[in-house]
Amino acid sequence: MNKADAVTLFRTFLVFSIVYGILTGFNPWILIAGIILMFVLDAVDGFAAINSASKGRITISKYIRYALGDKDMVAAVSKLKPILKKQSIYGARLDVAGDRITEYAFWLVFMFVGIVPLWLVLALVLRHSFADALMGAKGTSSRMKSGFARMVYGSNAGRFWVGALKALTFSYLVLVHSLGYPLIIGYALITILVIYIMLRGAAEIYESIRS
Repeated sequence: MNKADAVTLFRTFLVFSIVYGILTGFNPWILIAGIILMFVLDAVDGFAAINSASKGRITISKYIRYALGDKDMVAAVSKLKPILKKQSIYGARLDVAGDRITEYAFWLVFMFVGIVPLWLVLALVLRHSFADALMGAKGTSSRMKSGFARMVYGSNAGRFWVGALKALTFSYLVLVHSLGYPLIIGYALITILVIYIMLRGAAEIYESIRS
């Protein structure tokens, strides 16, 4: 197992520890630190894979430039894709699985404690199931070609900000549950996040079924 896959598995394990902490009333600030760490690790596994494929030529500063959409770095990383595939035949799909487990675990625990409604969780399950199945049959989302899909799905920077929004939303919901913070702010964050998730799902499905 390479380093990137090991990081993915570790952050997947971490989410269950955080969920357990939410249910048992563990210190909310430590839980929030864990949430932030978990989403940072989502970027770390990408860096580990790319750094290994480039034999150390892609440094942290260069990876940050790539994550923020620097054209030269995006082009450089694109050339490494054949090497990345050889390093781990299931790396990209394992990363997606880790993302889905993370999302489902948080949505379910906040539904269990009465913050998130069941219908929203079901809608997200349907969105991910259809989009992942269709994109898995055609390829990963990084291969999107249509203008609509690229516009909605966003750049590397867009994916970074949606990760930050997830971390912020789930962290705030921890404070709602543990410390009684205003739920209306939590609903606002949930609304923004879910709208973006649904738009990305529409983009993935559109890209999958277009000729």
